[in-house]
Parts: sequence; C-alpha cells; structure tokens
Amino acid sequence: MDNGTIYVREKGSLRRVSDIVLAQPKPVSSCRRTNPFVLRKEHFIFTYNAEGSLRYTTKSLFDITLLFVADNIHHVDSLVGFPEQIGDRLFAAAEENRVFLNADISPKALQLFSDAYGELVLGSLCLRNRFPLLHERMNEIKTFHSLTSLDLFGCRLGDDHEIFLHLTSSSLASSLIQLFIGGNSLSDVGLQRLTAPVRMMRKGLDCLQALDLSYNPISDRALRYLTCLSKLEKLDVSGTRFKLCTTLKTTILDQLGLVHSEKPLDTFDHTRCKTEGWAEQIVNQWETNSSHMPKQKKIDESRSSALRFFGRQKFVRDVLNAAPLVCESNEDAKKERLHFYRPAANNPIPEKHTSSATNHQVKAFQNIKKRKRQSERSDSACQSLPTKHLSSSVLTAEDMDLLNCY
Repeated sequence: MDNGTIYVREKGSLRRVSDIVLAQPKPVSSCRRTNPFVLRKEHFIFTYNAEGSLRYTTKSLFDITLLFVADNIHHVDSLVGFPEQIGDRLFAAAEENRVFLNADISPKALQLFSDAYGELVLGSLCLRNRFPLLHERMNEIKTFHSLTSLDLFGCRLGDDHEIFLHLTSSSLASSLIQLFIGGNSLSDVGLQRLTAPVRMMRKGLDCLQALDLSYNPISDRALRYLTCLSKLEKLDVSGTRFKLCTTLKTTILDQLGLVHSEKPLDTFDHTRCKTEGWAEQIVNQWETNSSHMPKQKKIDESRSSALRFFGRQKFVRDVLNAAPLVCESNEDAKKERLHFYRPAANNPIPEKHTSSATNHQVKAFQNIKKRKRQSERSDSACQSLPTKHLSSSVLTAEDMDLLNCY
C-alpha cells in the first residue's frame, strides 16, 4: 500500500486520513483497540519452518472480522438470521476475549446470542447448592430464556424471590419442562406466589412436566396451587409435611391426576441434570471468579481493614466452603421417596401398579363418601368440609392482593 491520501466514510461524512504507514506501527502504549490501521499480533499466525526459522502468515479476512466483532459485541444490534456456525465461532471468540466476565457487557451480549440461537446458547442450567452464583449473576441468568431444565435446589429462594417472576414469564413459558426448586424453605405462601400468574392470568409454565418440591415446608394446602399446571406429569414432595397414606394418594389423584410411584423416579435423581450449551464454560468461570473478587480501593486504613474482614470476598469464600443448606445424608437417602407420576396408557408395566393403587384409592374414596353420609345424618356440623373444596376454586383475598401486585 502506497503512502498516499486515504479517504474514509464514517457516519455519513467523508474525511481524509493521512500519514498512515502500515510498515511502522505505533508503540504498544497507544490505543490499539480503537485504531483499525495499527498492526496487531492477533492478525498473524506465527510458525516455524523445517529449518527452524520463524515465519508468519496473515489470518483470513473472516478471522480478523470475527475478532473485531467479538471485541465490540456490545455494539451489535442483532444476530438473528446469521447461521449457527457463525454464531458458534463468534461466541467462542467473545468467550476467549473474556467478554462475558464483564458485568457491564455480559447481560447484553448474552441476550444478543439468546435471542438469535436460543437453546444452543444454554438449554439446561444446574445451580444446585450454588446460591452465591445465582444472586451475583441474576441479570445474566435471566437472559437464558430457552431453558428446558432448571435446577435451583438449595439456592435459598424463600417465599419471595425475584427469580419467581422470571420462572413464570412468557419467555420461559414455551420451553421450561423440568424445574427443581427443592430445599429452598418454600412454604405454601411461596408456592401460592409462584403460581399466581399461572392461576390468575393463565401465563407461564405452559410446558412444565416435572416439578421438584422436596425438602420444603409445604402442606396439603399447596396441592390446590398446582392444579393450574395442566401438563404436569411428575412430582416430588419428599421431605415435606406430606405423609404417605391412602387419603394423600386419593387427593393427589383427584386434583392432579398423579399416582404414587413405588420406585424412585430417575427424573429426580439429579445425576442427569447438567449445564449444557455454548455458555457451559462461562457459568463455571463465573463460579471460579466469584472467589477472586477485585481488591477494594484503599480509602483509609480503618475502612480497608473493615472491608477485608467484613467484605464481600470473605463472605463469598466462607459461603463456597460451607456445607450446602440441604445435604442428603445416607439416612435421608434410605427414607421413602414421595414421587408421583401420570400413568401412561401404552405402558403395560405401570398399568399393573396403577390398577392396584387406584383400587385402593377408589375403595378409600367410597369409604370417605360413606362416612360423609353418616356424618351428615348424625351431625350437621360436618357440612363445612365440601365448602372448603368450593372455596379453593374461588379467588381468596391473598390472591387478589397478588393480582394487584402484577
């Protein structure tokens, strides 16, 4: 290229760029990222020939362009329509440049890839007993709107967590199939708040088939909040206030259409739950980097010492090294699992189990009807039982308060 006059069109205006000599790059201290005419080592491939001499060749224009777009991914408007092969290489280049570790850029960058490639970015996310990662990367996790499986077991959600609105959002409504929220101190009130958008506004959790509510302080009252999940096929209520009896089997069969499983279901084994997708390594990097927090600015000696002692770095280190909130011991593993499933008509093996189970449940249901008739004749005070079932379908004052919040 000759040392002539160069004109560049930028933002609709034409300007002249002079004194550009490609053979003489600027010093390293200059801003090499903002000047595209400065030579960069990333644009060359260094190899050795058979004689041991160093030689270099330039990269292809595609690789150079890919590197430039990855460095400025936060300025890209959309990737919709680009092939998956291009998106995969661009995602890998952005990951190599540690773009997703920047808290200011990573939410927008992940949203950009998720809108274009969906499940390929992240189809399954396992955050089991990794509650510090959930709270620190909440904005990034909300961008994964094509998850089919989400494991939040032992993440200390409680009854009022901001992730509830994301779980019932329209973005996850058509994709989320498996949800594990066991061991989160979730009570009946929390389950009511979680399913409020589904029960009142008929949106969210449209395709949910497996739900894990184990090791939560929920009672029989929580069953009526699950009737809105029309496609629910598997339920785990182990370690809750549910007690396995004929009445419980009958209630779950009548309200949810599920039958108790004599053997533990493989879905709730948690051995198959993994983080799968392009962003798998990014999630692991978030967790490893959370223990290496940046050093606090030294304002004065007393403040810096207080930050080192009470600061975020010590808190995260202690939390990561501590035992999880819910840890299944050998005794808990030997306890009876309360797993329920929807029987399949084409499967001959579960038909035998369901037939025996339903016979016991039908007999128990008939005995309950007989007792109700006898009680109605002897005492009129027992008429309050059917009114409770009628009131469950009507919106309560608590439901109205939740509706007003939305």
